[in-house]
Amino acid sequence: MSTQLNPSREDRIALVIGLGQTGAASARWLKRQGFDVRLLDTRENPPGSEALFSEIGSDMVVHFGRQEPPETLFEAVTLAVISPGLSPDEHPVKAWLEHLKHAGAQIVGEMELFARALQDLQADRQYTPKVLGVTGTNGKTTVTALTRRMVETSGWSTVAAGNISPAALDALMMVLDTDALPEVWVLELSSFQLMTTQSLRMTAATVLNVSQDHLDWHGTMQAYCDAKSRILDMAQIKIVNRDDPAVMAMVPASDSLHVRSFGGGVPALTGDLGLQSQQGMVWLVEVQATEFDDAPRPRRRKSDPEPVRESGRQVRLMPAEALALVGHHNALNVLAAACLARAAGVAWTPILKAASDYDGEPHRMRFVRTVREVDFYNDSKGTNVGATLAGIEGLGKQVVLIAGGLAKGQDFEPLAKALARHGGQAVLMGTDAQLLCDTFEARGVRCARADSMDSAVQTAFALADPGQVVLLSPACASFDMFKGYGHRGDMFVDAVHELALAQGEVA
Repeated sequence: MSTQLNPSREDRIALVIGLGQTGAASARWLKRQGFDVRLLDTRENPPGSEALFSEIGSDMVVHFGRQEPPETLFEAVTLAVISPGLSPDEHPVKAWLEHLKHAGAQIVGEMELFARALQDLQADRQYTPKVLGVTGTNGKTTVTALTRRMVETSGWSTVAAGNISPAALDALMMVLDTDALPEVWVLELSSFQLMTTQSLRMTAATVLNVSQDHLDWHGTMQAYCDAKSRILDMAQIKIVNRDDPAVMAMVPASDSLHVRSFGGGVPALTGDLGLQSQQGMVWLVEVQATEFDDAPRPRRRKSDPEPVRESGRQVRLMPAEALALVGHHNALNVLAAACLARAAGVAWTPILKAASDYDGEPHRMRFVRTVREVDFYNDSKGTNVGATLAGIEGLGKQVVLIAGGLAKGQDFEPLAKALARHGGQAVLMGTDAQLLCDTFEARGVRCARADSMDSAVQTAFALADPGQVVLLSPACASFDMFKGYGHRGDMFVDAVHELALAQGEVA
């Protein structure tokens, strides 16, 4: 593969800051492009570093650990790639970036490198794939995976990458090496990734929702919203959630020809999707243009107002109960994915087939089993208040909630109010359990404490009545007690199966 970034430049020295998944992918890609790659990480032995060295060689300038990096590490650097997990406003990263900017280096993220690579491929090979982007506080991975399924069901080759894993550059190198460039890319983008991306051009993109999350990184809710909104600036078709005022504020006019929307109510404008209740059944519906003979419109002059979308007729697509995904929030996720697939040109038949087959990603509102008439659900991916709220409201049952971990500066008052309406009981664990407990108890929620996942499951089961749900949806990050949300979810599933055996049920 000969695609080069700035191929005429001779001073090709790149510094990769943070050796997580995207940092390692960036290092591999830049080495492949002929850059002199340097690595910087505050950890003494970043996970995966040995594998990276064996793959691309160890003849690089490397600085691992918390000691001050030498000045020589920054000398002559023309391109710096920062990990999305590192806040640019925190010490020592802020000082490093200011030093690099002052020296004239470009500061980008891995997704920006991917965007530039697509531009180079278009110039070199006339490669023009459709690119679909997904961001939002909650539901990103579900919508990304489901959109991929919808597009694949239509027969188009599709790759999903980004925050969903694999990293976009790893996915690109894989398809280049196998000569299998896809017709469609579906990218999951975090607010962190969007902050360092400018050149990505997308066929369509969506902001699913915005609620408090990562305020420890962004500082303010407005800064977080601003980061999310960047995805719409880079998309031809902007898909927004009608039910979320913060998202709707990201587009100047909801009736623009460049906007599509989805929501829990009945849609009104052509191309919009929603839900409609008829005779006790909830349907997914689309607004389609009214069929009538229309005389050709005169050519629009520059002084004329922008054309807008008009109202049309509601067409029922499928019953919501036919979806494999559980809950009202997941019905909205299906609508968002359908909007993206339609913007890419996918017909309704493969979209609806994929929606009826797809039952979700691991650790996202997955039913585990029933023990003595108590249902257990694993939503370990619910790492913020908004996700846990959606899970509780979507189930529509009385819940004993297992929550806690690292709070990330969130306000738990909305969750306390919802939990008080839906069962009023919680089992709390992790570093910030007392913070949650104080907020919950002020709303009348009964709280118990647990110091392990096994004891949390056992305590929650003891509190639950037959017909109720034990829901693991922690509303917090997991790294105080677990390797990640996946490890936390696996421990929950194991504990539920152990509980079933102890109750005399078949594993």
